[in-house]
Amino acid sequence: MPKSLSLDRFHLGACYYPEHWDESLWSDDLIRMKELGFSIIRIGEFAWSIFEPKEGKFEFTLFDRFLEQADANGIQVIMGTPTATPPAWLTYKYPEVLNVSMEGVTFQHGQRRHYNYSSPVYLELCARITREMAQHYKDHPAIIGWQIDNELNCEINVFYAEADHQAFRRWLEAKYGTLEQLNKAWGAVFWNQTYDSWKQVHLTRPTVSGSANPHQALDEKRFISDNTISFAKLQVDILRSVAPNQWVTTNGVFGHLDSHKMTDQLLDFFSYDSYPQFSTIYPDQGEKPLLDRKWGLSLSNVRGMSPNFCVMEQQSGPGGWVNRMEMPSPRPGQMRLWTYQSIAHGADMILYFRWRTATFGTEMYWHGINDYHNQPNRRVAEAGRVGKELQKVGGRILGKRYVAEVALLRDYDNEWDGELDKWYGPLTKQSELGWYKALQYGHIPSDMVTIRPGMESEQLRELANYKVLVYTHPAILRDSTAAMLQKYVEDGGILIFGCRTGYKNEFGQCRMQPLPGPAAAMSGVHVEDFTMINGTASPVSVRFKDQALDFWAPGFNDILNVHADTVEVLAEYASSYYEGKPALTVNRVGKGLVYYWGAAFDLALAAELLRQLPVTSPIAGWCKAPSTVEVAIRADVQEELVFLLNYSGETAQVKLSVETEELLSGSRLTGTVPLEPYGVWVLKKV
Repeated sequence: MPKSLSLDRFHLGACYYPEHWDESLWSDDLIRMKELGFSIIRIGEFAWSIFEPKEGKFEFTLFDRFLEQADANGIQVIMGTPTATPPAWLTYKYPEVLNVSMEGVTFQHGQRRHYNYSSPVYLELCARITREMAQHYKDHPAIIGWQIDNELNCEINVFYAEADHQAFRRWLEAKYGTLEQLNKAWGAVFWNQTYDSWKQVHLTRPTVSGSANPHQALDEKRFISDNTISFAKLQVDILRSVAPNQWVTTNGVFGHLDSHKMTDQLLDFFSYDSYPQFSTIYPDQGEKPLLDRKWGLSLSNVRGMSPNFCVMEQQSGPGGWVNRMEMPSPRPGQMRLWTYQSIAHGADMILYFRWRTATFGTEMYWHGINDYHNQPNRRVAEAGRVGKELQKVGGRILGKRYVAEVALLRDYDNEWDGELDKWYGPLTKQSELGWYKALQYGHIPSDMVTIRPGMESEQLRELANYKVLVYTHPAILRDSTAAMLQKYVEDGGILIFGCRTGYKNEFGQCRMQPLPGPAAAMSGVHVEDFTMINGTASPVSVRFKDQALDFWAPGFNDILNVHADTVEVLAEYASSYYEGKPALTVNRVGKGLVYYWGAAFDLALAAELLRQLPVTSPIAGWCKAPSTVEVAIRADVQEELVFLLNYSGETAQVKLSVETEELLSGSRLTGTVPLEPYGVWVLKKV
């Protein structure tokens, strides 16, 4: 079962850095936090040289003085282990702890996350600082939990120090046992890559073509994930042993890390860092972009690890480093909107990043609630509004779970393999976004479920809660996963596949069988031909049978051949040399249905499929809202709360055919009611 945050109150707070500020500011800061309704802060995650100014010399007085004031003001504290930023004395004396690029360039001291997870001396020193801090703070009345490290695999998620190559060999020996099995899994006979000594085996290295062995590259990412989890486990084990009465989490979702496995094995719950304003500099492409609303897709992924979770860093101002990530300021109301976006998706504890903007350093333009001048501003006012609202209704929201009937499926195999494989990898984000747009604009809440090899029985029970599953492009489709999905369908579920499904095994090697491989039996089709849509291959249109509906079939086209009499062809290609061939099919399997779409998904096609599926918006029949408004449901056995979030800078006119209570304002609403720009309602039908 996923690890979920469980609290006796809703916590709102901020990240705070007492080492950055003169002690004369501490008391006023803590008093003003309380006035805003804050009850929690995070500290310590970048302060190794404060705790251990010289090797083996530990000093806690600065943080002890601050914690005494926090406790006196009734502010609870999350303590961070400071291993994300090793101090200068450490990297100078032990340069082998530094990370190295694929090309062999050593990353030097002066930023953060410049270390590797394999260096024996770094592991020893990380264990020591964690143990010293745990022993000192295990009984502190203000500290309720620990954040290990900070944003594992942020900044960089590949590691090529000599210690990493050695650790990779040990990992491979444990996995394959013999070089014969390794050579087979990697297809090493191709281009004469066969190994006859473990010393010859490395992580991927520069090649003349810039293209690594794809099976080696897939295992490299699996190794990095396991190695990262091992690094985290070192600290978690110490904290569990020394400070058993304080919970343990970590924060952020970054590449080449199975955060689901890490949460299952190590953490009490998962914490996320939510920065929707990245949408201003990395906007999503295509029709009707979601922009900051798209952040709900990431929050849905986090919910798959912890149905109720913490947002350890919630955006509170414009973000930017001195040299990159130049974001505009959130508009009035957006900070509050994004806070409730996190809450609507399952957050029961939120800390803004940060209390006050740093006046120095790389992140001196990553703005917090307070500006440099420390005077009142509109972000402080918005935070105070949220604080007052949550003091009133936070307890009513606390512990309720997000409710959805549709789930998008993901897995780490395809995420990592698809980074290198351009024949399907780029399709996944496009298709996920197309589906998420259709669901969002249709006011249909959805979950994100990550397929976990080896957990089929448990996952089948989880999947049975959904009417519809969408698995866009699972090129790597294990037999065990296919069997689980077939059982889901036989029991009455609806499963939707996209092109390039099932043609690889768990090693990333192509199967010598008709596509879609292990999904062929349940889909009732074979892929008789296929083509990538790029270059001189023009986009192809698709027509639904018996309907005057034309759609595009972007990205890649699987040309289908029906091999089961239970299959119905819903749409055919309407152009190119395969005009008239099946493009979209549905097959009856037991009590359920399997759809196969021979292309990538976009908003138009996903929206059309939604119209044909037995799912409706939970507000259908009593509430009508513009497409700019997100609908989310959090519920428990006692009641159901409906969140409406307006992502537009214009007022949204919402039509309510039943009387509702709006919890944040305490108002009763019925009829046509305006929802303010960037406004939020939490509704309960009366």
